[in-house]
Amino acid sequence: MNAIFKPEGRITRRRYFALFMVFYFTNILSLMMLWQSFHQEDWPVFFSFGIVLITSIVLLLVQAIKRLHDIGMNWKYALYLLIPPPVNFIGFIWLAAKEGQDGPNEYGLDPRVTDVV
Repeated sequence: MNAIFKPEGRITRRRYFALFMVFYFTNILSLMMLWQSFHQEDWPVFFSFGIVLITSIVLLLVQAIKRLHDIGMNWKYALYLLIPPPVNFIGFIWLAAKEGQDGPNEYGLDPRVTDVV
């Protein structure tokens, strides 16, 4: 579980897509709650969901960095994913669809060999 917080190593497409769905859904839910709490002027809820939103964005970027490592690309390409939708959504889907490099690369072992899921 500790591995989802570290931007090191590689991640399979399947694990990336599962985590992407969880974190992107959390982003959408947080944005809706931010909007609602802003209009109701419920500031504790607003700031709480703001923290959840920022945390889920960071965790989503960490998973994208590991996916970029599996493809053989540098982490700096993850900065393009900070562009607002729909550009970032297309980038996240591309990361889920792009096949990783076979065998070990400079970022670690092949995750298809080392991952259980």
